[in-house]
Amino acid sequence: MKYVVILGDGMADYRQPFLDNKTPLMVANKPFMDALAKKSEVGLCRTVPCGMKPGSDVANLSVLGYDPKECYTGRSPLEAASIGIELKDTDVTARANLVTVSNEENYADKTMIDYSAGEISTAEAKELIEYLAKELNDEVYSLYAGISYRHCLVMANGVIAGDCTPPHDITGKPVKEYLPKSEQGKNLLRLMEKSHALLKDHPVNKKRIENGKNPANSLWFWGEGTKPALQNFEERFGLKGGIISAVDLLKGIGKIADMRVIEVEGATGNYDTNFDGKAKACLDALKSGLDYVYIHMEAPDECGHHGDTKNKIYSIEQIDQKVVKAVIEGLESMGEDFAVLIAPDHPTPLSIMTHCSDPVPYMIYNSKRNLSNGATSYDEEQAQKTGASYSSGVELIKKFLAQ
Repeated sequence: MKYVVILGDGMADYRQPFLDNKTPLMVANKPFMDALAKKSEVGLCRTVPCGMKPGSDVANLSVLGYDPKECYTGRSPLEAASIGIELKDTDVTARANLVTVSNEENYADKTMIDYSAGEISTAEAKELIEYLAKELNDEVYSLYAGISYRHCLVMANGVIAGDCTPPHDITGKPVKEYLPKSEQGKNLLRLMEKSHALLKDHPVNKKRIENGKNPANSLWFWGEGTKPALQNFEERFGLKGGIISAVDLLKGIGKIADMRVIEVEGATGNYDTNFDGKAKACLDALKSGLDYVYIHMEAPDECGHHGDTKNKIYSIEQIDQKVVKAVIEGLESMGEDFAVLIAPDHPTPLSIMTHCSDPVPYMIYNSKRNLSNGATSYDEEQAQKTGASYSSGVELIKKFLAQ
């Protein structure tokens, strides 16, 4: 039996007035998902435990079958693992976003313009982070370059500030009310202020401005945590597993769980990603001996954060036509029994441009038998109508892997 999870990060949404009171999943042209829904179990799953923040870290751990309440130690340590940082037990890490803030002289008077600095390229970001590392690194603080706008700060013998805000939660808002105020937070704020002074006139940013792009003119820290530990995936589930993603967070989870982390050329973490390549890489991995592959696509989430309705719908359609179709047809041609789970990790509604904890629509398809429970399409409305539900990702994965 082969198992595939097709995870559309942030794919779920609210009904939007500008979409005739429908969601992007309801509006998108997705014939392959909708055809599968008629043969599948469709319902709702609460992936974010009550009391926890609805981050992609917590939610993806849940959909992978790990209870975040038991194993979650913070977002940035998972990303640090992907970058290859060897953490000590006494280290504290933080996600270091390259962001665009407005030009007021006093940092507290600035506004968060863009949490991703215009989706800055990895090459440009690497140059900026290496420059900042030379200027800011010391015996306590160390910066490491990641992918695009996503980077990592390691604090030796660190303390978690506990009051750092994700920048994608405050797009378009003055930063004053969201600056860290704890003792450790003030240290992070000083680094943010220094980074702005260093970056505002950097040649990379001057060129970006000349080209009409947002400059990466500040660091912004959030997502703190300590060294994580996840049970080996194969030991936990009895399956040889792999993970496909463009983002360090998911790659880090895969590395810590001793899954095969599968790289795909042209995978970007946005709607211009190599959807075809991800589907092919999944099938190749299954043919090479893996039992389970988790295909993560960040595109709907990024579009949700930007309030980009057109490309959120486009991303869902690309997942349907280039991933779902290819994976199902490829598995059928292999001649083996298989099961596929399609779900988001959390909603990222266009109207609020950030994550929320609402239950997400899931769909379980089994090649051996019809699991239909009455759904006529795959979307939030049909998932609610069936009445099927799970209170955690762990419960959902137990059902999925019992196919």
